[in-house]
Amino acid sequence: MRLQKYLAQCGVASRRKSEELIEAGKVKVNNRIVTEMGFKVDPDKDKISVEGKEVKPAEEMVYILLNKPTGYITTVSEQFQRKKVTDLINVPQRIFPVGRLDYDTSGLLLLTNDGDLTYRLTHPRFKVDKKYISKIKGIPTKEEIAAFKRGLQIEDYVTAPADFKIVKIEGKEPLVEIKIHEGKNRQIRKMCDAIGHPVITLQRVSMGNITLGNLKIGEWRFLSQKEIKYLKKL
Repeated sequence: MRLQKYLAQCGVASRRKSEELIEAGKVKVNNRIVTEMGFKVDPDKDKISVEGKEVKPAEEMVYILLNKPTGYITTVSEQFQRKKVTDLINVPQRIFPVGRLDYDTSGLLLLTNDGDLTYRLTHPRFKVDKKYISKIKGIPTKEEIAAFKRGLQIEDYVTAPADFKIVKIEGKEPLVEIKIHEGKNRQIRKMCDAIGHPVITLQRVSMGNITLGNLKIGEWRFLSQKEIKYLKKL
């Protein structure tokens, strides 16, 4: 088994973050630092540790859906003492967010200690749709909406095709529905800026077939077995 996959299964971090730990020289196998990304381990024979602490597979996988409030960050560690989404959830397992929602964005956020599932849901090649409801400044033209759907030049990349439709017009601040399958940093905000209609509010309402339902802001629940099975089949 690849080392980064094993670390993810142990609930240390997502597979990507595990790769970063390996590259940083923070992982040892049988008391030897390993920085090779494809390094394979035998969990039954090898002793694996991260920053001096031995890691073992998580005893119980947990899958949680949170309706994230604004004003919380989705990183597990925080040097500036800002509020973290994990502060809202009381479970004994060490969980981490599946992807991210920025500080000013609310809505659906999955958290788990299943690193493999996190990898599948966040890697662009799996194309898991994420739907958002946003209030924006100004009413976009047909041409601007078409450009948004085709893909936009954002900094050093071009966004993949996306969905964009106006749900409701309230004065000059329409409510729009946006669907993407990427998850780059502040992507929707940057896309809306690019067409000249900055985001006022932004909420994620679904990820694949998983939806917020009636969950109130700041509340969380465990995913059902049906939902877990669905996610693992993506």
